[in-house]
Amino acid sequence: MSSIFKSSIGKKLIMSISGLFLILFITLHMCLNLTYVFDPTSTVFAGVCEFMSLGIVKVMVPVLAAGFVIHVIYAMILTIGNKKARGSVSYAVSNKAAVDSWSARNMFVLGLIVLLGIALHLTDFWANMQLKEFMGQTPDDVYGLMSNTFASPVVTLLYVIWFAAIWFHLTHGFWSALQTVGWNNQIWLKRWKVICGAYVTLILAGFAFIAVYACAKANGLV
Repeated sequence: MSSIFKSSIGKKLIMSISGLFLILFITLHMCLNLTYVFDPTSTVFAGVCEFMSLGIVKVMVPVLAAGFVIHVIYAMILTIGNKKARGSVSYAVSNKAAVDSWSARNMFVLGLIVLLGIALHLTDFWANMQLKEFMGQTPDDVYGLMSNTFASPVVTLLYVIWFAAIWFHLTHGFWSALQTVGWNNQIWLKRWKVICGAYVTLILAGFAFIAVYACAKANGLV
C-alpha cells in the first residue's frame, strides 16, 4: 500500500483528493460569507461568526491546515519531479490537448500567488480573530475588520487579484483532479471542464462580489 502512494499516480491522487477537500471548504466559506451581504440586520452573519468559534470548528482547523499543507507539498514534489522527467503536467489527464492551456502550464505559479493571498487573508482576519481567541485575548469585531480591511481600494484590488488567481488555478485543477480520481473517460472530458468551470466561476465571483461590496459599504457607497 505504501508503495502506491510513493508512486507518481499515488502522489497525484493525494494531491487531487486534498485539492477537492479544499474546494469543498472554500464553497462553504463563500456561502457563509454571503450572509454579510444579504443580511441587513447582521444577525445571521453574527451567528455565523459565533458558529466558527465552536469547538467542533476549532478541531477542523488543524485538519484543514493539514490538507492544505499536504496539497502544497505534493504540488512541489510533482512539479520538481516533472521538471526532472519530461516536463509533464502535475495532474493525470487523458491527452495533451486537455492540458494545453495557460492555467495548466502555470499551475505552480498560480499556486504561489494563492499562497501569498492566503497569507494576506490570515493576517487580516484569522490572526485578529481565531488566533486571538485561542491565545485567550479578545478577538476583534468582525464588522470592524471587514470595514477596516476593505476600506482601502488597493487592498480590495489585491483580494480580487487573489480570487482571480484561485479561479485560474481551480478551472484547471478541479476537473483535472476529478480525472485523477477516476472520472476520466473521453465522453465526460469536455462536460467536466464546463461543469467545473461554471462551478468555480460561481464560487470565486461570490468572493469577489463580497470584497467589492465590503469596499463600497466601508466607503459609504451602499
